[in-house]
This record gives sequence, C-alpha cells and structure tokens, in this order.
Amino acid sequence: MASRDHEVVVIGGGLAGMYEIKRLTDLGVDAVVLDANDDLGGTWYKNRYPGSRFDSESFTYGYSFSEEVLDEWHWTEQFSPQHETLRYLNFVADKFGLREHMQFGCRVDAMVFDDDTDTWRLTLDNGREITTHFVLTALGILSIPSEPSIEGMDSFRGDSFHPFDWPDELDLTGKRVGVIGTGATAIQLIPEVAKEAAELTVFQRRPNWAAPLNNAPISEEEMDEIRARYDEIFATCARTPGGFEHEPDRRCFHDVTPEERLELWDRLYDGPGFGIWLQNFVEIFTDEDANTEFSEYIANRIRQRVDDPDLAEKLIPTDHGFGIQRVPLETHYFEAYNRDNVRLVDVSDNPIERITPDGLETSDAAYEFDVIVYATGFDAFTGPFDRMEIRGIDGQRLRDKWADGPVTYLGLMVSGFPNMLMLAGPQIAATNFPRGAELAVDWSTPLLEHMWQNGYRRFEADADAEQGWVDHVAAMYEPLLLRTAKSWITGYNSNVEGHEYGKMRLNIYNGGGPRYAARLSQVADDGYQGVTLT
Repeated sequence: MASRDHEVVVIGGGLAGMYEIKRLTDLGVDAVVLDANDDLGGTWYKNRYPGSRFDSESFTYGYSFSEEVLDEWHWTEQFSPQHETLRYLNFVADKFGLREHMQFGCRVDAMVFDDDTDTWRLTLDNGREITTHFVLTALGILSIPSEPSIEGMDSFRGDSFHPFDWPDELDLTGKRVGVIGTGATAIQLIPEVAKEAAELTVFQRRPNWAAPLNNAPISEEEMDEIRARYDEIFATCARTPGGFEHEPDRRCFHDVTPEERLELWDRLYDGPGFGIWLQNFVEIFTDEDANTEFSEYIANRIRQRVDDPDLAEKLIPTDHGFGIQRVPLETHYFEAYNRDNVRLVDVSDNPIERITPDGLETSDAAYEFDVIVYATGFDAFTGPFDRMEIRGIDGQRLRDKWADGPVTYLGLMVSGFPNMLMLAGPQIAATNFPRGAELAVDWSTPLLEHMWQNGYRRFEADADAEQGWVDHVAAMYEPLLLRTAKSWITGYNSNVEGHEYGKMRLNIYNGGGPRYAARLSQVADDGYQGVTLT
C-alpha cells in the first residue's frame, strides 16, 4: 500500500472541523485540519461586518460534547456577537490543544482520487501536495461570497467589498455608503452602518421578510440556570424539527380562533429568536391560506415600525409569504429607514446599470459614494465544492455531477467519490447548524473506526442508495410552500454563475432533525446499508 502523508485530512477549521479533529485525535489517528484562513473559526473568523451575530440562542449553538466546556463558558448575550463566538471557538481549541493539529493559510485547490491506491491527492494553492486515505470536508455552507457582475466595478475609487471581506479598520464616520442587497447579512449590518455613516443608501431588488431578534444580556444567575438545564436544552433541540428549543404549536390552525392566533403571534413576535417562525402553527409552512393570514400579520407589524407608509410597503415582500424561506432576524432594521440619513432605492424598476469612479448609476439616477458594500449573498451549499477541482473515480468531476444540484447519500457521501465524507455539505438536515454538525461528526467518526477495526480501506455510497436519498429529499419538499421560494436555500439564485435562475436545487433535507438522525442510526445499525465497504 502506498505511503500517505496523513490517514485523514479535514478541510475546514470552523465548528464542524474543530469537533472532528477533536474526535480523531482522541482516537490517536494521524489527522490534520487544513484551513484557507489565517486562523480557526470558519464563518466566525471571516464574517466581521457590523452587526454579525447568531440568530440561534447562544446556549443552543455551542458544543454539547464537553461537560467541562459547558461548565466553564459564560455566554454574555442570548444571541452572541461575532467577536464573542470567535473567542469561544478559540477557548475550545486552546482547552483541547487543537491548534497543533491545524494548518492555516492552506487553501485546497484540487482533490483527485487514486483508484489504485485508495488515496486522495490534495493540491494547495501554493503548489504543495498532500496525500491522505480519507478526506472529511467541513467547508461551511456560506463560505463562498457571491459578488455581482456589474459593469465598471473595478473603476470605483473608494472602498468596495463583500461583507465577507469587511476591512478590520474601516471607519465609516462621515462617509457616504451604498449597500447593494437586502438579504440576511444586509439586514444585520444596515442598522449598524446607519449609526455611523453620514449617508446610507440601500439598493433593494426584492424585499425580505424579517422579524425581531429581541436580544438580551445573560447575567451570571441566568447562566447558572442555563448550565443546570443543559441536558434538557440539548434533548429539546434533538426532538424539534429545527434543532432549537422552539417547538411548534401542534394545535390545528383552523381550529384556533382569530383572537387566539393573534395572541400567539403577538407573544412570539415580542419574544426572542426563531420563536415567531418555529413555535408557530405548522400550517404556515404548508397551507396557503394560513400563510397568507400570518404574512399579513407580519406586514402590519412592519407598517407599525416604519414612519413613511409608502416606504413601509416597499419593505414588505409580495412575491412570497413569511417563513417559506429562511427568516432573517433583525435588530431595529425597519427603524433604520426612519433615520434622516438613510434612503431606500428600489432597483426592481430602475436597475443598477454600472459602477462609476464616484459611485453608481441606475437607469434613472446617479449616486456618489465613498464606500460600496456588495451584500449580494453567497454561493451556498455547493459553492465551496465547486470552487475546488474535485475528481473521483475515472476522473469524474464533482462539479459536473452537481451541475443541476447536489446529489448525495445522506448528505454525507457521493457515489463515485470514495473515502470522502461531507460534515457540513448539502442535503443534511435543515437544522441548527452545530447540532447538525455534531450529528454528522458523531456518525462519520464511528464509520471510520469501524473500517479501521475491520481492515476495510475503502467506502463508497451505492448509486442506487444515493438516488433513493435524492428522491426522498425531493419528496420532503413537496408538502412545503418552501418549494416555491426564490432563495439561496432552494437555489433560485440569479447571481451565481452556472445556476439556472428559477430552477430548484435540492440543497437541504426538509424532513427535520429527528427523522434525519433516525435515518443515520438505522443505516449504521444495518451495517452501513447503502455503503460498500472494501
């Protein structure tokens, strides 16, 4: 058997990659993490824009595997800001000595599988080559920013960037700022930029629904109470479809009076986090009439928060209902438009035509800026894989196999690409990310242990099992209004090169966390059904 540099290479040093290297090194496996950034943290290392923070409750986002970490760490806010989250990940890495198994500044450009030796050969952007028996990808679903293609972008004389690359020392005091986009990232940063910039102009193509985050500090006493019920917290997350503490209201929407529905919605809207979305009636996800009534409720709450009635209507979506795509959570987003220094430009009727040295031009006006922010989203789910040249058996390219959308087995493997596991890839359960990442690691690591203990050197998803999973993923979209959403989750994205606008991509598994976990357990208990072990 050919010698290799490592038994396992984990690509990505964020939440999933850190937990995987912890599991592997505890087993004494020769494993290494490669990360393109200068330090660990993944999403929380890169996304340093103003307002960047969890929309998951902090205490449901952190790792659950270590009683020591749970006992020692104090979350200071119900929804942690980026800098605290990064500090938390560094705390975990330092506690378990993870950095000694991680290499930074290592961007993987290509991965090629050698069918004769069951070896992956990785090529880094500096030409360095690394060989390994197994590759585990922890690339992050939102790690490839999607910048627009607008004439003249290189001509702008001021600062311009995607929020993913927000400059550390940027001072917006007295600056004229243009923000292009009103997605989840923009909804977080716009209120913060508005406080600092002399003028802020927001260019909106289509509005997004959003609901209040309702963040709050966590006192020492509250943190003690959280620690005392961590077992309960994680048990609740494990049994809820979304992996949060928010459990859906199981009453039938149509059996509840309008007054009772209004009482529930008022309470959820004024409560924290995803409650307004995930503690709601199940029918808002499946029933057009229920969703329409609830969407009008949210629209009225927006109208109450925006002073200018005409402007309020521009901020209310008309092409989709609330909750049928992932809901951004916000802090004073709608109130930002009440400020004298903030204006909204609707580019659905007057599109942006070009970037100029001094700003930008739409079809009917010119604007001057000192800073332009391209808050235009990410090439989600498959983008991090497409960026690499990944070749499996007979030189097949993963990018080609996924041209019309991801094709996986359990969201963890791909037929034709042996000895590769995806810890944070497409078609895993649409759930609170850390809970899903721990689930993936806790399934993948025992698979590798099983192989080492039994002398196997290769695993590969069966093509029939893979197709069965893809069919199952597609079936889980059918009862949901989500299937019509033009969002990054369903892949209806006009600003990602190579993606057909209006064509759905099966990016996520909508069967819920408990069903997904049960399926993984069943596959493992049946001797890794659907996987050929050699």
